[in-house]
Amino acid sequence: MDQILGTITDTIGGFFSNPVVQLAIQALVFYVVILWLASAYWAFRDMQLRSENPVLPYLAAALIILFTPILFLAGVIVYRVVRPQEKIGEVYERNLAEEALLAEVETIKTCPSCSRRVNEEWIICPTCRTRLNRVCANCGRLVGLDWSLCAWCGKDFERTDVASYEPIATEMPQPIDAPTTSGSSAALRTGSRSSSLRGPSNPTSQNPSSAPGSYPEP
Repeated sequence: MDQILGTITDTIGGFFSNPVVQLAIQALVFYVVILWLASAYWAFRDMQLRSENPVLPYLAAALIILFTPILFLAGVIVYRVVRPQEKIGEVYERNLAEEALLAEVETIKTCPSCSRRVNEEWIICPTCRTRLNRVCANCGRLVGLDWSLCAWCGKDFERTDVASYEPIATEMPQPIDAPTTSGSSAALRTGSRSSSLRGPSNPTSQNPSSAPGSYPEP
């Protein structure tokens, strides 16, 4: 029995003492070490893509290093379990997609009363008859009910038009040389009084016999 064990031992020793076998063993060890260090670097870079914390990549690499070249595969498995599931780029893309979807939903105008989809150019909701827009009195364009001024022509809806309440001048300017109204009326009144005092200017109106073509009575 001892001879058999000794033979096996000598055979194994002779196999490992072969220079080719030793070179192969050294290459295998070197390959495992390279895989170990590469796994640590991969964990470092992968954590940088998945987290904005500057410390976590170093912790991930240290996790692989602590498992030694013999058990580094177990460290890789543990790292894949505890690492974040999404990368930073994937999170940003998902957030952008959600924001774009929300923006698209917000652009769809709905009625504030019945929540039905309505057109932007409608003035009244055809379902519940809720007023949606109004027409600017200045330019005739559609404006929102909550607008304080028209975005098309700049008309201020909250400002009262002062010019419409100003009194309109009805008296026309008179020439300088023309007599005033009061002076004309006074002259007319004075002439009428003088003519009434003098009596009628036509003598035929008082004595009809003095009219031409008439003869005096005998």
